Amino acid sequence: MLYSAYEFHRNLLAGVSAMANAGAELLNNPANPLSYFGGGPILASALEVFAHASAPRGKPAFGLDTTVIDGKEYAVKEVIEARKDFGQLKHFVVKGAPKGRPKLLIVAPMSGHYATLLRGTVERMLPGHDVWITDWRDARNVPMSDGNFDLDDYIDYLIDWMGHIGPGAHMLAVCQPSVPCYAATCLMSAANDPNRPRTLTMMGGPIDTREAPTVVNTLATERPISWFEQNVVATVPFQYAGAGRRVYPGFMQLAGFMSMNLGNHMMSHWEMFKHLVDGDDASADMTKDFYDEYRSVCDMTAEFYLQTVQEVFQKHSLPKGEFVHRGKTIDTGAIKDVAILAIEGERDDISGLGQTKAALKISTGLPEEKKKYYMAKGAGHYGIFNGNKWRTKIAPVVEEWIATHNG
Repeated sequence: MLYSAYEFHRNLLAGVSAMANAGAELLNNPANPLSYFGGGPILASALEVFAHASAPRGKPAFGLDTTVIDGKEYAVKEVIEARKDFGQLKHFVVKGAPKGRPKLLIVAPMSGHYATLLRGTVERMLPGHDVWITDWRDARNVPMSDGNFDLDDYIDYLIDWMGHIGPGAHMLAVCQPSVPCYAATCLMSAANDPNRPRTLTMMGGPIDTREAPTVVNTLATERPISWFEQNVVATVPFQYAGAGRRVYPGFMQLAGFMSMNLGNHMMSHWEMFKHLVDGDDASADMTKDFYDEYRSVCDMTAEFYLQTVQEVFQKHSLPKGEFVHRGKTIDTGAIKDVAILAIEGERDDISGLGQTKAALKISTGLPEEKKKYYMAKGAGHYGIFNGNKWRTKIAPVVEEWIATHNG
């Protein structure tokens, strides 16, 4: 019922958005006298902001067609190397690139956004690395006949994909996948798997949410798991391939994140409006590009979401040494030679300071020289993998860590 009501509202807004966009174009038309004086420009700008905010969105494209290596431009081609029911392994092939670039698997979060949220992460790492990424599917588009997908399956996917990439690869986890990436590394290390990563970098991940708990952490612990199952899990409506599947809808996750910083989002749109009124289209387009990505959301399976809430945020299973995969307790001391880099943002309001660093503490079998911690000053959650601080301050730390442990 909840999902169907949302779809009705979304379709209604899509029509209104189209009308607002048409009105803005009419008022901005050079042949229209109102575009030059009176309230025409102001009304056109207001309609354009509303049209953009209410427009429906699908899965964005990475759009990374080229990269520059040592001053030379190379073509980039996206190749799907492996497919599974709930995700695919995407490879950014740089044609004619210098040999010997380290193989890097970037693990995108399954948390309501598409892997394209990490476009800036991929773009920055492409020149010096052979980049792969986990491209998760929207659960509402996965037929019921393809079965379920939970945290155990997520870990299995990572192990299989590391096997596909082959020995010598590095792994970079952004936010939520820090837990399954760490678990997969433990399992591969315990099995002496030759495809285990040479380095594991975790950025803003909830390894131990008891450290500096944020609003997100508090919300996950103040109610029983039954509350989440009854109030935030919905059924995919009939018009989608995954009709009947129980999911945590992307639109609910987006609503939660927007409400956390509602004032900032309102100010961003107010600034966009002022830029449009002033004719500063370039600045307005920057805001539009951000929200085009931010509002592009997808669903995750209910079983994955509920298991994550329970094991990661409520029971703290991994730091307590009680995390179980396929009936077997994961040994966090099994990691002996995978160099671990933990990165946190000073102003991260989603994963607090110390939550990712906890991975270094629980890795009791790893020598200290293979552990490193970096705190990015002034960086918020999204700033640790996107934007200027990521490109100029954080990425060089990751690159150096990979280069140091690549042999």
